[in-house]
Amino acid sequence: MTPRLLRTAVATALALGALGLTPSARATPSDGVHTVRVPDGDPHDRSLAPRTTEPFSLIGVTWDDPDAALDGTAEVRTRSRESGAWSAWRPLETESRRPETGPDHDRAGVRGSTQPLWTGPSDGVQVRLSGSRLPEGLRVELVDPEAGSDAVHTEAVDPDVVPPAAGPQAAERPAMTSRSAWGADESLVKDPPTYTGDTKAMFVHHTAGTNDYSCSESASIVRGVFLYHVQSNGWNDIGYHFLVDKCGTVFEGRAGGVDKPVLGAHTYGFNTATSSVSVLGDYSTAATNAAVRASVAKVAAWKLGLYGIDPTGTTVLTSGADNGKYKLGQKVTFHRVSGHRDGYPTECPGQHLYDDLPEIRTLAANAGTTAEPAAQQPGLLDEDEAGTGTGAGPDAGNDAADEGVLGR
Repeated sequence: MTPRLLRTAVATALALGALGLTPSARATPSDGVHTVRVPDGDPHDRSLAPRTTEPFSLIGVTWDDPDAALDGTAEVRTRSRESGAWSAWRPLETESRRPETGPDHDRAGVRGSTQPLWTGPSDGVQVRLSGSRLPEGLRVELVDPEAGSDAVHTEAVDPDVVPPAAGPQAAERPAMTSRSAWGADESLVKDPPTYTGDTKAMFVHHTAGTNDYSCSESASIVRGVFLYHVQSNGWNDIGYHFLVDKCGTVFEGRAGGVDKPVLGAHTYGFNTATSSVSVLGDYSTAATNAAVRASVAKVAAWKLGLYGIDPTGTTVLTSGADNGKYKLGQKVTFHRVSGHRDGYPTECPGQHLYDDLPEIRTLAANAGTTAEPAAQQPGLLDEDEAGTGTGAGPDAGNDAADEGVLGR
């Protein structure tokens, strides 16, 4: 380095130090995700000093051992790229686990993680972590869903009308924004989907984080969750089968055919033979609205209706793991439309959304099937994209309520 460049670098470092910032984080970029290592030190308290970073809009923390839990707290502050103002400290939900079985369990590079937090466009971060014993290999994941050649900007789409499936519980398929429309980078999905035989129940989640987003940002949020699940967690694809924003827009999640029983990564211990829908936002702090409730109900009515299932009924599932709530092999009775917390020790999907589940089940049961088909519109799933189904029949023995614990 020349003397002049050296003087410039020193002056820059001193200026940033005077502002309470470190120089731009040494981060490892990977298709829209930059990672920053949290320095080793006290096994009970770790931190990342305030620093300038690459642009990002979603953040999380991961660690080496996917079976280790972060038994404590993780909090972040971020700096707005627009205003330069720092946010208040915000917690990250630490209750996240890899699937109990399947490729996402066995893949090399799978990491433990918090849930991600949508921050909006940001360029600075500070992190503090504390717990009984923090896991090794902690790193901060900074996700920029607008980065890369595959980033896609979408506009709101009008609903399509699709003929319902045959059967007494059939409901019309709701409008869905396809993976290509929200900008999934399919080159990051290395392995084909895994199928589980049938779908017996639907688990409802929320993404947590913030409700302070515009619905024009929803595709970016879904892209961010996809990148976090794939690039940060090390999963093969986004964990959820469907996502819904606060305006009621439904997004196709995990690939493999929305009408097929694709193995997801959403409810540790009960991913087999179940589907999932996650609402963008934090419903521990905010109430849902009619659009959210209606869209979640439509997804559940259509998906369960493919198997002739009454969404107000119950089913018995067998736990595939010791997950902190149920033991491996334990038989548990669930509502056909259950909350994440019914199957795993978590606050998800937030108390407000959880309290809405009885209404959502009723709405799903009353879902109409009288609409006439309409022309396909751009950005929405057509029948080829949706798949042709597997021919799995209705689930028998769905009301053995004496074999487990009802979620509500």
